[in-house]
Amino acid sequence: MRRILFVCTGNTCRSSMAEGICKDLLAREGVEDVAVASAGIYALTGAPASPEAVEALAEWGIDLSGHQARLLTPEMVREADLVLTMTARHKMAVLEMVPEAKDKVFTLSEYAGFAGDIPDPIGKPLFFYRQYAEEIRRLCQVALARFRSEDEKRQAP
Repeated sequence: MRRILFVCTGNTCRSSMAEGICKDLLAREGVEDVAVASAGIYALTGAPASPEAVEALAEWGIDLSGHQARLLTPEMVREADLVLTMTARHKMAVLEMVPEAKDKVFTLSEYAGFAGDIPDPIGKPLFFYRQYAEEIRRLCQVALARFRSEDEKRQAP
């Protein structure tokens, strides 16, 4: 089982949405050998996803209502095959925590071949959550294609 870990600040908005979106994309493709999780650098363990994140994803049939925030640990980073952060600052924080993970830690945008960070929608209206969820979905589609392609190359004789 391959593992993808999404990281943001509190694990109640961006990384939780990325986890839900990525799981949905994999399920739609029938992929069962990739596990997806999320965590936050400053997460309050057990906190729910923000109501706006829940609502934005519910519009696509993705249920985040049971999400519980998790605090990022070095073990989570070590166990993941790929760590995708929402911003360059998150990436730096992960690498400060686990420097030896440098070959598997990227911003989501960077891994998908684009530049820029995913802004934090906390405290903003639902419109922004929808907008950032769209961006996350677009980037996750590209990132998953790359991840699966790299897996296939690794497994080829």
